[in-house]
Amino acid sequence: MADGTYRFQQPVAGQFYFQQQTQQHNHTNAHQRHLVRNGTGSPTGRLKFNTDTPSPSRSPPLNQSPGHNPYNMYSQGQHVMMNGGQTHQRFGMPMQKFQHPSHHPHHAQQHPHHQHPHSQTTHAAIGHQHNFSSGTLSSTAPHFTPTHIPNGTTTNVDEEVEEPMNEHWQQQLQLAAESRQANSPHYYARAVAQQTKGIQLTANQAETNENGTEERNRAKTTKGTPGRQDWMALDFGGQGLRAISPALFNYTFLEKLYLNHNKLKTLPPTIGQLKSLTHLDVSGNELTELPEEIGMLINLKKLLLFDNNLHSLPYEMGYLYQLDTLGIEGNPLNDVFKSRIMQEGTKALITYLKEEMPVHLPPSERDWVVLDDSSRNPAKGQSDNFTALSYNTLCDRSATHQQHGYAPSRALAWEYRRDLILNEIKGYNADIVCLQEIDQGSYHGFFREQLAYNDYKGVYWPKGRAQGMPEEEAKVVDGCATFFKGSKYILLEKNMIHFGQTAVRRPDAKGQDDIYNRLWQKDNIAVVTYLENRLSGERLIVVNVHLYWDPAYKDVKLIQAAILMEEVTQLAEKYSKIPACTDKTAFRFSEPENSAEGDGTATPVEPAPSVEYSSGSQIPLIICGDFNSYPGSAVYELMTRGHLIEDHPDLEKRLYGNLSRRGMSYPFNLKSAYGAIGELDFTNYTPDFADVIDYIWYTSNALQVTGLLGAVDKEYLQRVPGFPNYHFPSDHLALMAEFSFKSKKGKVVEVDFGPQRDRDRDRDRDKNRDRDRDRDRAT
Repeated sequence: MADGTYRFQQPVAGQFYFQQQTQQHNHTNAHQRHLVRNGTGSPTGRLKFNTDTPSPSRSPPLNQSPGHNPYNMYSQGQHVMMNGGQTHQRFGMPMQKFQHPSHHPHHAQQHPHHQHPHSQTTHAAIGHQHNFSSGTLSSTAPHFTPTHIPNGTTTNVDEEVEEPMNEHWQQQLQLAAESRQANSPHYYARAVAQQTKGIQLTANQAETNENGTEERNRAKTTKGTPGRQDWMALDFGGQGLRAISPALFNYTFLEKLYLNHNKLKTLPPTIGQLKSLTHLDVSGNELTELPEEIGMLINLKKLLLFDNNLHSLPYEMGYLYQLDTLGIEGNPLNDVFKSRIMQEGTKALITYLKEEMPVHLPPSERDWVVLDDSSRNPAKGQSDNFTALSYNTLCDRSATHQQHGYAPSRALAWEYRRDLILNEIKGYNADIVCLQEIDQGSYHGFFREQLAYNDYKGVYWPKGRAQGMPEEEAKVVDGCATFFKGSKYILLEKNMIHFGQTAVRRPDAKGQDDIYNRLWQKDNIAVVTYLENRLSGERLIVVNVHLYWDPAYKDVKLIQAAILMEEVTQLAEKYSKIPACTDKTAFRFSEPENSAEGDGTATPVEPAPSVEYSSGSQIPLIICGDFNSYPGSAVYELMTRGHLIEDHPDLEKRLYGNLSRRGMSYPFNLKSAYGAIGELDFTNYTPDFADVIDYIWYTSNALQVTGLLGAVDKEYLQRVPGFPNYHFPSDHLALMAEFSFKSKKGKVVEVDFGPQRDRDRDRDRDKNRDRDRDRDRAT
């Protein structure tokens, strides 16, 4: 501009006072020099150059307003009160890149003051600029008539008067004006320093309270966060930056980042690593597009994009369900996005982007990790090996928009998710399937029937609160369902463990208030099934469990786990006394067409006798479920070590009878199936929480892990902030492990096939005795 070096200077208020003048429409004083108000001085004492220097962007003639004094270039608000002038905000800033002539011209925007010389019939002369306050509605006329748009082009005078702006667009213009004022280097950092000058800074208690408040079923993941962080914001505003160092995105603790008024043309995809950001300002740059990874900043509440070159927005911004303010003024944004935010605001635009988001390509299938293939025996049909699947399906009642606001409605709908879950179960084709959070209506009306076509039989119990409920209300109560292949296993026994009811029935529960006030009120359960392999005769205890979720109840989860193991120990002793199974023939509805068995050419495999176990601890055991506990927690310690001291910190000195007085232990030697390769990065994946809380435990004295279902494609996770979505129907991952039986420590009990088998056995014994007698005579 021809206005020179003082264009962006903001001197003290006295430099901007001037005598109110009446605009003259003549050019006799076209070269009038700058007049400084009496009693005030210029910043330097003299002018540095002639302001009449020709320039393509030259300012208008000097006689039109004292605002053209280089020290008074921008209209000020002080003279409003002093001289009765029109209201102007003191914003010293350049014009925005893109003005929208369809909006009323005097709301929080800078507009040129058009002059009308007598010698001109067109109104194309550009005058000085004024900034109008967005906080006070002026009763005076605008500086240019409605027949002119800000760049001086004439419009049709017969056009209809536009409707007044709504509150959403007024807020946009106000924030845009404030953003344009913040164009000096480190504006926000300096502002904070000025505000906190002389103030003794202390720990932010409000922040602590906010982090400690549970919002979405679980506490936020703190893994990898520094124990103490004294700063959480960075201001790189007004630095003329053209690129950003990759090291910046390692500061994942940042909550506010200012990159405004630079010369950035792109944002790197690694910005998606800054998931703690709540405020991001990239206004006043040269951005032409935003990366898809912007949707990973799920905690954003304010995203300012003013004065860039953005024509569109990535649909991944629909993940930003917590976003309250999206600043887009000053961008040539397409009409679909712009009109929606103008009319309905930020929330409406984010919802639109979320619902209209195209379905991404699915991730690559999870790898199957082979740990040991020596136990595979094709001659035996691998009958000794079995696979177990554990899956928290996220029941319909828990899949709400309040808890999963980042998920599109279609991906969150139960009808869509249940089909995805069913196909996933069928695809894995595990021998044993343990499902948590299955409500009664879904089990009886969908899963039991559909899985029956794939040779599955089921055992189901709902949570305790379903007891006594009306039938319709009880249908939405979730519980645990265990399915097993009917052609491979025989169900010998089934039991349900209700932790609260079991606790109050204990003889040592009397006078223990915490049992009644904290534990008894929680209706979590476990389902125990006792199975026998039809061919090998091996028996197996399968436990399907879902512990309480709230992190504030660590003591409750620990006691639930202790009661679980105590009850399983007692049931195992009971199961060890169950006699051998005599009828192992699997029931069939019909013979398959064109099968070898139907042709009579297949040789039937004779079932092996049932295996007998001398004690409950010798029976192979797997425990699948959602334990809502991290590795290293008290629950994890109890499951892996087999015992826990009575004064463990997670008990918080609460009273739970002998469990808190004497400690707890059990006889099984349990290990986590995924411990063989290291636990996965997470089994539950949401924007605020990503950690391991689901497990498959097994008794290492009887079983060994031979294969595991691997992790999710990490490249896919770079674009997805949380589950469920179109490819993952639950916020939990399915876990699957393959097991083989170790050498038997119990004795084999032959199956009784009736009198004919006894006669054959006696005849064989007599033959052996005669053969031994003849051998003795020969020697």
